[in-house]
Amino acid sequence: MYSEDQIQFSEDGFSGFPRRLPENCVEYLLFVLDNRIKAHSLLSELETIRKAALQLCDSVAKEFIWQRDSFQLRIERDQDLVYLRGATDYGDSVEDEWLIVYLLRELTRSFPSLWVRIFDSDGEFLLVEAANVLPKWLSPEIDGNRVWMHDGKLHILPLAASSGEKRSLSLIEAVSYIKSDPGALIHSTFVEAEGFYRLEKYPGQVTDSIHYSPVTIPRKLVYILHERPSTIAPAVEAFYLRDPVAMKPLASSSGSMHFPPNDLVTVSVKFTKVLFAQLKSQHFPPPPIWTTVFEVAEKQTSDTEDAQKRLSRLEIGMKVTSGFEMLATNANKKDNRLAREFAMLLEDLEEDGVEVLPTNDEMETWKDVHREDDESWLDINFEDFENELQGNRGPRKGAESGFGDSSAQADLQKIVSRFETFLNDETAGIEGAEMEDMDEDDDSSDEDEDDSDDEDKEVSFDEEQFSKLMREMMGLPAAGPTDLDNASGHLEDDTGHVTFKEEDEEDDDTGIAQLAAQMEAELKEHGALKLDPEPDKAKAIEARDGNKAKDKEKDVLGGITDDGEESGEEEVDVDFNLAKNLLESFKSQAGMAGPAGNILGMMGLQLPRDEDEDDDDDGK
Repeated sequence: MYSEDQIQFSEDGFSGFPRRLPENCVEYLLFVLDNRIKAHSLLSELETIRKAALQLCDSVAKEFIWQRDSFQLRIERDQDLVYLRGATDYGDSVEDEWLIVYLLRELTRSFPSLWVRIFDSDGEFLLVEAANVLPKWLSPEIDGNRVWMHDGKLHILPLAASSGEKRSLSLIEAVSYIKSDPGALIHSTFVEAEGFYRLEKYPGQVTDSIHYSPVTIPRKLVYILHERPSTIAPAVEAFYLRDPVAMKPLASSSGSMHFPPNDLVTVSVKFTKVLFAQLKSQHFPPPPIWTTVFEVAEKQTSDTEDAQKRLSRLEIGMKVTSGFEMLATNANKKDNRLAREFAMLLEDLEEDGVEVLPTNDEMETWKDVHREDDESWLDINFEDFENELQGNRGPRKGAESGFGDSSAQADLQKIVSRFETFLNDETAGIEGAEMEDMDEDDDSSDEDEDDSDDEDKEVSFDEEQFSKLMREMMGLPAAGPTDLDNASGHLEDDTGHVTFKEEDEEDDDTGIAQLAAQMEAELKEHGALKLDPEPDKAKAIEARDGNKAKDKEKDVLGGITDDGEESGEEEVDVDFNLAKNLLESFKSQAGMAGPAGNILGMMGLQLPRDEDEDDDDDGK
């Protein structure tokens, strides 16, 4: 966890290194940019916005549990700028970050003069979401301070803001440009839809992210969780990130522990799904003081479902109690506000004694005291997972089909869709994905540039001739001649090899032809170009498949002419060889995932499990 002081940077000291946020931290800056607002009234306007933002957070996220830090704002002065600034450490819960984006977007709709910039340790993460539809000139190297939210929309500062230079903007440059010419900013509905894609599930996601589960814990801990439900977050984190030093309190005697396993009761505790998954996923053997409790519980446990539930609730309760025990060791020294609140509440409780602890009758009057939410979102059905990877082409089997929640399925389908679009990009050249000028070396000399220009002029690539050459090398039938072949100046010699004719470089052409011939001869020597099945394999296929397969195999081998002479120029049945290669590739996967299975699955084909021939022979 990071406090505001920890993410401040020295203004007077060395500032040569670029500023970087701590990991899993999001920062947001709120500016009032209106030339009609005077300087003396700017502070009051910012304070009004700050109060409105906190009220909006309380109304939308009242029942929400923040993973680490909550949404917060304070007035900041930087050089000549006065604005609101906030920073939130969201830990492992990315939903916290997107909730803040939602709150800020809604806030800009209420204040027409409000402009918001938000970024995290990855930079402009809103642009990362919209990477598939961004303008080609906008790269991660130059996107600094160019993305802003205003009036509920996403705006991008154009290259003109940096006088046409491809570089990031300083904060002052960005603010000055927005003030001087706000109409020149770029607003793309496509970029906005992609950048705000995750916000479609809000504000409902706030409720959907909560999970209630009954746990068996000491009555003393029940009191604390009822008074401060949000203290579950730092306790789970203390358990999840524990180390041998932190676990020392668990080895103490019951007299020195804050929450010994005495007077255990079962109540429902509110988690977020992230917190509950962190508890549920970790194997944690009971501490010595809990061993007796578990031995008694296991003796009382039968095969009934209800008994298994009681044991599971005890295990989760033991993890929760252990987390609070580790948190209590030095909670008053932690930077987390919730941890300090827990320390003060624990101190008051130990002073007041057991008189303040709730009775069983009192607990029965509490809201959701016995609530138990479904845990199926933790389970992944791998068949449904494969269906999602294939774009959800397969029929659904009912309400129980699927994995995770609907948002996880939507995100996965979006990833697959983007990947397929990338693979099907017809504009990509022979060097693969085009990265524009992101990776260009600006330090290259003019002399190197001249040399590369000369090389580009000397070297040319003829796609038609390259295709013809590869067909010959692979033993495929050559395509018919085209006008392009006649006009290109390329010739074919008596052996069927392609030669390249250039006016000034005949020697190089001869060398290329010789190299191609040597490569072809070597490949043929090793059988790489032999697409036809070997004779002995062909006989085996004929014997197993009968007369039809025999006729088919003869056609495939294609070496018999009407005169009984073998012809090497007969066309090979490429479809048969393709199917054969696919099946052999599928067999080599040994039931695991692989390229052949994935390709066939995307085409809607599902092959049965392969059985080895040896197994068939043994069974006969």
